[in-house]
Amino acid sequence: MSNSVSLRDYRAALTAPGAVTPVLTSLLARLPIAMVGLSLMLYVQRETGSFAAAGLVSAGALVGVACGSVVQGRVMDRIGPTLPLYVMSGVFAALVAAEIAVIEAHAPVAVLVALAFAVGISEPMTGPASRALWNVLLPPGPARDAAFSYEAISMEVFFILGPGLAGLLVAMPWPGTGVVAGAACMIVGSVGFASTRAARSQRPERPERTGRGRSNMLGALASPGMRTVALAALGFGALIGFIEVGVPAAAELAGHPTAGGLLLSLLSVSSVLVGVLYGMRPWPRAMHLRLPALLFGFAALITLLAVPTTLWGLALALLLAGSLITPQSTAHSVSLEIAAPAGTATEAFGWVVTSVTLGAAFGQSVSGQIVETAGPPAAFLAASAVGALAALVLWLRRGTLRPEPAAASPQLAGV
Repeated sequence: MSNSVSLRDYRAALTAPGAVTPVLTSLLARLPIAMVGLSLMLYVQRETGSFAAAGLVSAGALVGVACGSVVQGRVMDRIGPTLPLYVMSGVFAALVAAEIAVIEAHAPVAVLVALAFAVGISEPMTGPASRALWNVLLPPGPARDAAFSYEAISMEVFFILGPGLAGLLVAMPWPGTGVVAGAACMIVGSVGFASTRAARSQRPERPERTGRGRSNMLGALASPGMRTVALAALGFGALIGFIEVGVPAAAELAGHPTAGGLLLSLLSVSSVLVGVLYGMRPWPRAMHLRLPALLFGFAALITLLAVPTTLWGLALALLLAGSLITPQSTAHSVSLEIAAPAGTATEAFGWVVTSVTLGAAFGQSVSGQIVETAGPPAAFLAASAVGALAALVLWLRRGTLRPEPAAASPQLAGV
């Protein structure tokens, strides 16, 4: 399977019967995907004056998202997405309000981090639910591949809008405006998605068993290929985390603190443009080669961020580095068709979200410390080294994503 798609395939996916309303509501729910955490980080930095403290709080929220995505995904695979999204939307609203209250009260950093973790774990997982719904709405083939590619590309659009909005809203008279706006979009969109006919009528698929109850304990991670995909997402998330702290810190040092979010938006501009073209002619064609190649290329491009001495130069470097973001997100999503055991579609994508967010939490916390001791360029070089190491691990595990020739279906041959 080459996983190449055309514009006709995208149109067929997005206009499939029953797809329009879930697509629109999930868009609203995922709009603040890169906005809530970054707004929280910038909000805490404004209140405490410390990027190290802000990075820890943001990392706490990301770790919470990582834990919540798998648990929510497994529950949705069992009972469908509607009830879990309703419940978590309500819990999320209450915890965001509590986090804002403790930030305003200038509570100790440990309290901010603990509550940020609770906020993250309660974040409604509309993204994995939306991705899993395509398995119901579309049969296997180019249209479904286009739908998975659309999921990745739409996320990158939000990575463009999210940081820009966060950077603008933190400059409002009250710096917590971005947190409130992002949470409101996520709650309204999640409840709307959960209320659609397609979501309410989704019927769980029985997960395949791997013997000795192993599938019950590990779920989607019972598959070696799934563990490889999770490692790819972990490395990718770590690099994003390094950048998300290093870039605002560079803007702060240059005397333009509000430019950090706008600069991060540039990271995704080229990502979306290249991602659409890449989806039509992906390279390498074989998925077991594609994951390490893309991650290594991304790590190499990140070294460029350490070179510029002006924000204009950093902006150009971000445009170049961002070109390999959407191709990786798309590869992670499509590779689940190879790696995820039957009946674990939502949980499997939840593991991708978990891995990305855990990686980002690691990257943000380490980058925050490096930025304060050695400056942003050192953080970018450290990110590149981490990415190269992760790519090497993926190369060593590449065989886990190569289908057995005798067992591969016609659709999977050549992956």
